Amino acid sequence: MTRNLKDSQSRRSRVAENIAVLPKSGIREFFDLVTTMKDVISLGVGEPDFVTPWTIRENAIYSLERGKTSYTSNLGLIQLRREICDYLRSDYGVDYNPDNECLITVGVSEALDLAIRAVINPGDEVVYSAPCYVSYPAEVAMAHGIPVPVETRVEDKFALNPKILREKITPRTKLLMLNFPCNPTGATLSMEDMREIAAIAVEHDLLVITDEIYSELTYTDRLPSIASLPGMQERTIFLHGFSKAFAMTGFRIGYACGPADIIGAMMKIHQYSMLCASITSQEAALEALRNGRTEMEKMRESYMARRDVMVDGFNRIGLKCLLPNGAFYAFPSIKISGLRSHDFATKLVKEQNVAVVPGTAFGDCGEGFVRCCYATKLPDILVALERMERFLNSLKG
Repeated sequence: MTRNLKDSQSRRSRVAENIAVLPKSGIREFFDLVTTMKDVISLGVGEPDFVTPWTIRENAIYSLERGKTSYTSNLGLIQLRREICDYLRSDYGVDYNPDNECLITVGVSEALDLAIRAVINPGDEVVYSAPCYVSYPAEVAMAHGIPVPVETRVEDKFALNPKILREKITPRTKLLMLNFPCNPTGATLSMEDMREIAAIAVEHDLLVITDEIYSELTYTDRLPSIASLPGMQERTIFLHGFSKAFAMTGFRIGYACGPADIIGAMMKIHQYSMLCASITSQEAALEALRNGRTEMEKMRESYMARRDVMVDGFNRIGLKCLLPNGAFYAFPSIKISGLRSHDFATKLVKEQNVAVVPGTAFGDCGEGFVRCCYATKLPDILVALERMERFLNSLKG
């Protein structure tokens, strides 16, 4: 009998079912492959190639020299929360109370996780535009929600089409997740579409998560946040951070702003898991908001110049590519190659030492595309384009 019990236990999976079925990140798969190869030009991982501006680094060092090595409030440094709320008021048209409507997190990834876990009950449906950042459906699944992708199309310039969104909403839909400018497509929304999406959210009483981590990296006129539209601030969780615009990926510092009851619920999870974000990173973020705008603008201008070179190059060699309005990604079609996205990316890195991410890493509707990051030095972009042209010519032979 004891043996039968042990046999039964040995057959039982020790990993939770909802975790066991999660796929590994398609981005990291190719990043790990690149680390084993030499002379690879990586257009894969979405990380600025700039070092964090020196004034931000200096403030982090200075804070350590002054002995600032303690915990902070679970919500984060009040000085940083005030600075963030001032920034959002002036640049995004939203007004938050730093005392109870702002939470400092360990990167925007933690903010996303906290927001989803704070509002989703098992079986709730969450709609989001796809292709999308790899964490979106995974985070929903880990919270025992049901991820519902809303496919975006080339003919809409990968913007979320309000009509298609409306078709995906059911009585079980509780949350809409937005990410514009978008990773991986670089798409943005028009003001008209944003207003219609907001109206849908109000009509169906949806909560909204707006992930605006790339918003400063917009190459056309930047729109206000959807949270600023009528009826939206009370139902919207605004996520942002410092990784992309300020080149602070390693500092792992983000934030969430929203209604006090939701921020309070997110803080409960945060205090039992992360406790608080690093005080050193919070001090660095303070400097970024106070004195980092000039360097941020320089980086944005550089990204825009590289974007133009990369997209022109793709279209010249036969990979049709829209000009993205934001972020630092291009999303060219590789259908001319006759290969599926994963096969294209695998053969390209092995034969020409250029790493890109297959579009399917961002959802099934990414098939036929690859994501290429232009936060890469211009000479490397030019060499990568030459190698990709060589690769396409080899397929014809």
